[in-house]
Amino acid sequence: MFSVSRVSGECSLEKLLAVTHPYVWQVHCAFEFTNVNCSSLDSEFMGVDTCHLKSVNRSYKYLSFRSKFYKLPVNNVTVSIEVLKRLNGYKPFLFNFTFDACKFLRGQRSQMLRFFYELFAPYSNMVHPCPYNHDIYVEKLPISYLNHRLTNVLPVPEGKYCVHSVYFSSGKPVFDLKVYVDIS
Repeated sequence: MFSVSRVSGECSLEKLLAVTHPYVWQVHCAFEFTNVNCSSLDSEFMGVDTCHLKSVNRSYKYLSFRSKFYKLPVNNVTVSIEVLKRLNGYKPFLFNFTFDACKFLRGQRSQMLRFFYELFAPYSNMVHPCPYNHDIYVEKLPISYLNHRLTNVLPVPEGKYCVHSVYFSSGKPVFDLKVYVDIS
């Protein structure tokens, strides 16, 4: 019914729903980081060494962050993720869930959690189950990778989004991450 092809870093969907929408022939999507905010909520437990977006040139932009743990090992991690869409302020959009990260990393059975995990896993050292006896990082996560995942693999509607995640250790919030993106 429709075909998907990659064209110079953008996605194109041709003949999308041609039967029900005969005037829709092509849709172009582009993913772009707009901002990132990382903050430690418990400075005795962990700190944030780096948290930034970098634009190397017009086509290569990436996100990096590195956190340092002061209390090791980290055995009990819960993550709360909320996707917000900007509509007269940021409003909840489609996803809002909390999960046990250690349990997920042992089994990876949930398809939805696996999708979110695979958004950053190839560029991170969070590839094994708990306990964590080392610092955590996401290094040079490029927009080209996320553009493919969020426009071809799972097409996300155009708009401005905030992916807000809060990380808990033993029930206490320790890290807050907000990634702002624009899909146009």
